[in-house]
Amino acid sequence: METNLLLVEDDAMLAEALRAGLAQQGFEVDWVVDAAQARTVLVDHGYHAVLLDLGLPGGSGLGVLQAMRGRYDTTPVLIVTARDQLSDRISGLDAGADDYIVKPFQPDELYARLRAVVRRSQGRVSPVLSCDGVTLDPARREVTRDGEAVAVSMHEFRTLMLLMERAGRVVSREQLEEAVYGSSGTIESNTIAVYVHQLRRKLGESLIATVHGYGYRIGGGA
Repeated sequence: METNLLLVEDDAMLAEALRAGLAQQGFEVDWVVDAAQARTVLVDHGYHAVLLDLGLPGGSGLGVLQAMRGRYDTTPVLIVTARDQLSDRISGLDAGADDYIVKPFQPDELYARLRAVVRRSQGRVSPVLSCDGVTLDPARREVTRDGEAVAVSMHEFRTLMLLMERAGRVVSREQLEEAVYGSSGTIESNTIAVYVHQLRRKLGESLIATVHGYGYRIGGGA
């Protein structure tokens, strides 16, 4: 199975060279050139790792990273940048980056660092969440019902994970929007309801209870 990466880099020549080299190393690479594109694809897709430049059109790479961590996206991030000041490194690592490499760099070092952050992420111990026959494995990004794998979208996965993390408690629509998109009030009013409907269809109508006027709950209690 190939490791899929997102490359966020506005230097086309460097990006093409990286894509070619990474493909030879067995990585499948999607490429975007600015912060807005990065935010969009990171919400809509799941990656094994992100190679992130800091100086981007339309915003900063640091802002992209902060948005990821703000919605509990733990995808490994390797910052690739020309900024070599210690303060820049500290800011990137404090914002949630897993590693930091300064341009110009040797490709073999980049590949080694990338393999290391992916390997560390796969070795993290993430609690498997279970409720009413449904199990969610955050590390593997897998959902099962009565032991059978169930295909869910990335948005559905994030919605379900937050509800299961807070089983027995009511989760508001705004909290779900924040977890799925990293912002509240900027999407269609029924979007979360659509994801909940899809999850009920796939996992059982009784799994998720609606708490009218507030949000949703998995499991008993209040």
